[in-house]
Amino acid sequence: MTELWRLDLGQATLGLSSRRFSATELVSSALERIRETEPLIGACLAVLEEQALARARELDEAGYDETKPLWGLPIAVKDVFCLAGPPTTAGSKILANYHPVFEAAVVRKLKEAGAVIVAKTNCDEFAMGSSTEFSAFGPTKNPWRLDRVPGGSSGGAAASVAAFQTAGGLGTDTGGSIRQPAALCGCFGLKPTYGRVSRYGIVAYGSSFDQAGPLARNVDDLARLLTVIAGPDGRDSTASSREVPDYRRLDPVKPNELTLGLPKELWSADFEPEVAKILAEAKERIAAAGATLKEVSLPNLRFSVATYYILAAAEASTNLARYDGVRYGFRDGEENELVALYRNSRTKAMGAEVKRRIMLGAFVLSSGYYDAYFRKAAQVRRLIWQDYSKALEQCDLLLAPVSSILAWPFGAFTADPLKVYQLDMMTLPLNLVGAPGLSLPAGLSESGLPTGLQLMGRAFEEPRLLAAAKALEGVLPPVGAPSFRST
Repeated sequence: MTELWRLDLGQATLGLSSRRFSATELVSSALERIRETEPLIGACLAVLEEQALARARELDEAGYDETKPLWGLPIAVKDVFCLAGPPTTAGSKILANYHPVFEAAVVRKLKEAGAVIVAKTNCDEFAMGSSTEFSAFGPTKNPWRLDRVPGGSSGGAAASVAAFQTAGGLGTDTGGSIRQPAALCGCFGLKPTYGRVSRYGIVAYGSSFDQAGPLARNVDDLARLLTVIAGPDGRDSTASSREVPDYRRLDPVKPNELTLGLPKELWSADFEPEVAKILAEAKERIAAAGATLKEVSLPNLRFSVATYYILAAAEASTNLARYDGVRYGFRDGEENELVALYRNSRTKAMGAEVKRRIMLGAFVLSSGYYDAYFRKAAQVRRLIWQDYSKALEQCDLLLAPVSSILAWPFGAFTADPLKVYQLDMMTLPLNLVGAPGLSLPAGLSESGLPTGLQLMGRAFEEPRLLAAAKALEGVLPPVGAPSFRST
């Protein structure tokens, strides 16, 4: 019973339903694993031990409920999701003492489904970053190599799942922030269609990009979590009213029934040799299993990085204007004059990357530059969507790399943020078009680091996406458990 933390969500549910162990035992095992691994990786900003154990005991006293698909399962959520009571910091000092009095829609749905929230995971400040180096509370380390980043901004959630702290977690994906850390940490991550999951109660970065989604150790568990968190929400006008299918009950698909489009603009990137080798072997495996691989083109993809960072920064500058030291969060107590209070509170409590994006966003929205930058970027976003739709007319799904490099050493790109922005070219186009994408492990490099592939589909076609990923999961090599090596 001491290693219940090894179980995935499906296995844990079978054990709970057959009374082989209790919710309290399962949650206790997860908390024990967190205590064991946290000093190594720093995946969690808050461990909710007392609250989680009380919830588990409450569930055990009431008895197993098969109508609750996540009954008794320990789950970790990124620290951008509001929970009533514990602090929600979004990785920023400006929210270090912010205790919400309400809960995010997805948190409420998790609890209603019987889940036990055991931890809030680390992230780049306000989800702005690709490495989880930009958290105000310190970085998270990759469980495969402790001197490497886990990716970001949902690096804490991905590292937590990869390290077997929990079998499932929630992150947010604004420009690849679920799929990229999932690939770099060797787990599975799903960015749903924009609007498939409510954004109510999520600390906003880019309102037309942000989307909550699950991370797990297999496709079945992604489907289990998505079934719970998806659906309409009267408090979020962007949440779709479409009916939510039971993603757990997928029509099986065989690899030889799939036609997968390979966007040549992504497959022609400058890959690290080890990444190129893994991806080539993965394509060979998929083709040998019978899938049809077909080259397609996304000609306007070359504009995607510039388009994304103009639009996302503009939305960020607007969303973050509320953090002014007046209503909540950090306040510079040395100032009594209003403008100085605004300036000093934000200067002292916000990190360099957040300031950089606020300044860029304010610039592209300013008089005289709105038409030249913001409006033009919005027009190019439409062109990218058209390219994407046209490519999917030729195939079932798109198949692409997630990252051109393996997890990199800490500090490798902090002096040149433009290099990191360019690395996002593999993932952020999907956020520009609002479509779903799923990252799955493709294999391990000779140096012992994982990388991944992503499947991309049409809006609201998560069933097709999950079914195809399930087929490929049986073709691609499993990555196993992380090594926790220092070098």
